[in-house]
Formats: sequence, structure tokens, C-alpha cells
Amino acid sequence: MKVQGSIFAMFVLASAFYFAPTGYTQDLLLDDEEEFIPPPPKPKKSETKKESKKEVKQVPIEEDPHAKLLSETQYPSASQCATCHKTIYDEWRISSHAYASISPMFHKFEQKINDLSQGTIENFCVRCHASVGTTMEEGREMPIWDRKKVSREGVTCISCHRVNDNFYKTNGERRIVPGDIHQPVYNSGDGSGLAKVVEKKNYYKVATEPGELGMQIHKEVKTFTTINKSEFCLSCHQVAVHPGIKLEVVWDQYRASPSLKEGTSCQDCHMGKNPGRPDGYATGPAADNFPHINPKRKHSNHTFYGPGYPIAHPGIFPHHEDADQFEIQDWLKFNYRKNWGKEWWENKVEAGKIKAKFPDEWEDMDDRLAAREIIEENLRLLKKKKKLRQQVMENGSKINGPFFTDDVKVGSDLEFYYHVFNTNAGHNLPSGSLGAQPEIWLNVALTDPDGKNIWESGYVDSFGDMADLHSEDVQNGKIPHDNQLFNLQTKFLTTSVKGTEREMFLPINVDIDQLPFIRPANAPNTILNHPAFIRMEGRSIPPLGDRKAKYEVPGKLLKKKGKYKLSVRMRSRAEPIYFMKFVGATQEMIRAMNEWMVDIHPYTVEFEVK
Repeated sequence: MKVQGSIFAMFVLASAFYFAPTGYTQDLLLDDEEEFIPPPPKPKKSETKKESKKEVKQVPIEEDPHAKLLSETQYPSASQCATCHKTIYDEWRISSHAYASISPMFHKFEQKINDLSQGTIENFCVRCHASVGTTMEEGREMPIWDRKKVSREGVTCISCHRVNDNFYKTNGERRIVPGDIHQPVYNSGDGSGLAKVVEKKNYYKVATEPGELGMQIHKEVKTFTTINKSEFCLSCHQVAVHPGIKLEVVWDQYRASPSLKEGTSCQDCHMGKNPGRPDGYATGPAADNFPHINPKRKHSNHTFYGPGYPIAHPGIFPHHEDADQFEIQDWLKFNYRKNWGKEWWENKVEAGKIKAKFPDEWEDMDDRLAAREIIEENLRLLKKKKKLRQQVMENGSKINGPFFTDDVKVGSDLEFYYHVFNTNAGHNLPSGSLGAQPEIWLNVALTDPDGKNIWESGYVDSFGDMADLHSEDVQNGKIPHDNQLFNLQTKFLTTSVKGTEREMFLPINVDIDQLPFIRPANAPNTILNHPAFIRMEGRSIPPLGDRKAKYEVPGKLLKKKGKYKLSVRMRSRAEPIYFMKFVGATQEMIRAMNEWMVDIHPYTVEFEVK
């Protein structure tokens, strides 16, 4: 019998601007003409698309005939809330909360750890990522195209505003109060604005009961003060997995931070008017169609500013009110990277000047034109999200330097350092999302008087990974290991059957009996402060902390007198590429991940070498 050791994985963060290369391949993206890997085939359609959409799924006799009706009416979709709350909906639709259930990377990772643990993880992950779907008892393995719309919305409106109990550190345990659109919602306010509308509902033409004519609204707001406190975020953002290791540790960081002592909440930074800073809130009415009711009400921004970003097809995310006219499997076959649906291009195709072949689902030019219109709007929204992400990262960090430790002379070793600051008072840089997930590092390059890049640290390999021990190119001897890499990424350290600790992607402790399960620790975690044979080596910078990034350039590279340039930037990416390959990510996913890399505080200084 083969003995298996500890297996572990993790997530990370990075960016998209590259310094002049030092001879290493940096062509990360696929050719624009490469076709998408098609999604799994759908059941064969009937005569036409329209007819197929009208087909009704046969329900087995033993199923509850009321189940479908209840699931659709008792858990309202965000698109229903958008009728009145358009501003909030438009903020939410580009948020990472709205992306939680759609994320292809989440689904790849969730499936991988279930495979490794023989399914013993079960629905643990989807309890947060698809909270409504879990409440409706959708299977964890259900693909997004089979899920209800409200389930595909991830952390949707009712995931927070239909919760009326404190769950705190209960690992994704959050019960959603069922009820149709008319039932009460829970918020920190007193609902006085809504009460004014309900009192004159005939005048405002609203309906607060089923069967009434008018705009369908909820009839009451119940006060739930926890919703605007940091503790409300806790059950999904402080998470420990089966071996006892913490994947989400933001709460641990926050409760020891200056922000907690000052009374600053998670919401103050992540829902205020300035991304990542507690500079107060914007104001505006709760409902856009009743702007005069409470125009100076505190407005919490539902974009939920953060470092995360989407890599899903832009026909699927951000959420779009017109996107439902096409099925998700159809969207996955629409090659938005080509010119499909662009009017000038379609006119040439129609005139026979361009020959193009389309999947059956996209043979109709009108469908392609409609799809392109949706995609262009979503791409504009994604640019906005990228800008907000940049602001969050820059508002939470600072780089000073370079500082030289000695006179700079030709032929002498050049020693210098940068001072990196975490200006965020609430949590580490990077924060503890998924423990070892966020990837932030420094990329520093030295250019000689002739403009040649003679030295660099923080460079990436041909796939986009840092040149550390996880790099495939480093392992294959194609590029040298970056011995001076300044990397703030937390690492999982495991003790394998070979002995000694080593960095691993994803620690899943597996038993060696015939049916592997995640192996429980043989000693209480409270004794070791971590599970046996697994620990996390934190390298992030604590709130308002700082760290020096020290570098040394060999004197043999400084061959000429004159002006040299040192360029620096902090880089951020949501996932390391080696981990994406480990969980089976497609090339399109990897390409999108690298495209979203962001550069923080890039700048260059000149200095004289004598």
C-alpha cells in the first residue's frame, strides 16, 4: 500500500506591467485567435432555441411539487431588488460577493480538495460562496448553469439582509430567513423611509402583498444592528478547515489591530466613500425611485472594495439584466476576444468580405450583436472594478527608497534597500484571505547608462509565476532561482513522510486506509497552536507595520560610470499560476488571471555611479 503524506495548496495575488526582461520569457498570454475550450455539451436542443427554452423539465413523482415554487418565491433574486435599489445593485453586480458563486477558480479549487479528501469536505465551501443555493439544498457539485439564478448570485442581497441572528465564528453558518419579496428585510436603520412609502402605497403605486397591483416591494425594515459591525463579516471571513488550520484569518488580524481600538469597522473601509480608508460614507436615498424620501441617508457602497477580481467570461460576470436571454453554456462558446458582434465586423461577414465560422448557438447575427452589447457594457464595468482595486492597494501601502548603504562605485557591490509600509490599520498586507492566497511581491530592476537591464529581482517565469521553488521554469533549469525575492505571501509548511518541512500548495492530511478521509490531529490544536505536521509561516506585514527589502548587486555588473536607474513596483495577483495548474485551470483562466495583475506604486530613480 502506498503511503501518502500531507498534501496542501493555497491561493495568491500579482499584476500586469513588466520591466525590461533580463533574458527570461515573459510572453504570458495566449494568441488572440486561440479558441475557447468548449464547456460540457448541453442536452440536444429541439427545433429552435426559443422552443428549447420553453421546454419543461419532468419532475419525478416523489419530489415535492411545491419545492420549485418555494425556491423561486421564498428567496428573491438581486434583480428583483434592483427595481428600487438600482444604485446599490450596480455597485454589487461588480463586487467579489456577486462573483463568489460564479468564479471558475473557486469551482476548480473546491472540486480539487473534495477529490483529494474523497468528498469529506462536502458542502463546506459553498455555504459561503453560494449561501442561498446551499439553503435550497442544491448539491455542492451542481454546475452553475443548473443552479437557480439567485444561487448564481453568490453573496446576494438576502445573504445579508435576510439574516437576523448573530453567528460570529461559526464557519459559514448563516441561516437566511425565507420569504417572498414582500417580507421584511433586516438592516441597521429604523426603516422610517420605507414606512412613509408604505403608508401612502396607493400614491406611490407599490404592492406590499401578493396579488396587489404596483411595484413589488418589501413592507418592513427590521433593525438588526450587527449588520454594520465587523462581527457580521466574521462567519465567512474567519474560517478553519477540517485539520484545524485557518484559511481565513482576517478576524484574527483585525481584533489585534489599531482599527479595532479606534472603533473602525470592516464596513468603514470596505463600504465607505474612499476605497480602503475610513473617510466616512457617501449619502443618498435608499431607493432610487423615491429620491425625496431620505436623500441624506448614509450610503454604504456595495462594491465591497477589495483586492479580488474576476476571471469569468464577461457575458456571465458582471451580472447583467439582459444576459439571461442566453444560456450560460452558450455564453461560454462566445469568443469575446474576437470581433464577434461588432457592427463593422459583422457587416463585412454579411457582405462576404470576412469568412467566419460560429458555433450553432451563435449562427444568428442578431444574437451576436445583442451579446456584444452586453459584453461591452460589462467590460466597461470591469475597468471600473480594476480602478477601485488599484485604489485599495495603493491606499493600503507605501514604498520608500532606494536607500544605499555605501558609496556607489564601478566594480563595487551595490547594496541598497526599500522600505515597505502597510498603511492599513485594520489587517495585514496582504490580508489573510485564504491564509496563503494573496500574492504580493516587489519587482526591482537595475538599468545601466546604455539602457540595458543588468539585474532584476521579482521577475516572473514564462507562465507568470515568481522565480521561487514553485516555478516550473526554475525546477526545469530554464531560469535561475530568485535568491533575493521579497515576497509577502504566506506559505503552508508541512512535514511529509520523507521528513523535514517544506512549502506545499494545499495541506490535506490523508489517511492510508482503503477509504481516505481527512486525518484528524492526534493532539489538540490548542497545544501546538496549529495542527500536527501543518503550519502557516506568515510573511505579511502587520497593520501599520513596515519591512525592509534588502538587495545586493554584484560589482562585476557595474562596468561603466554614469547614470543608472532603479525601478521598483509592488505586484499583486489573486492566484499563483502553479496553483491554478494544480487544480486544473484552463488556459483561458490563466490568461485572464495574468491580465488582471496590477502594479502598485511603480516608480524609477536615477543615481550616479562614479
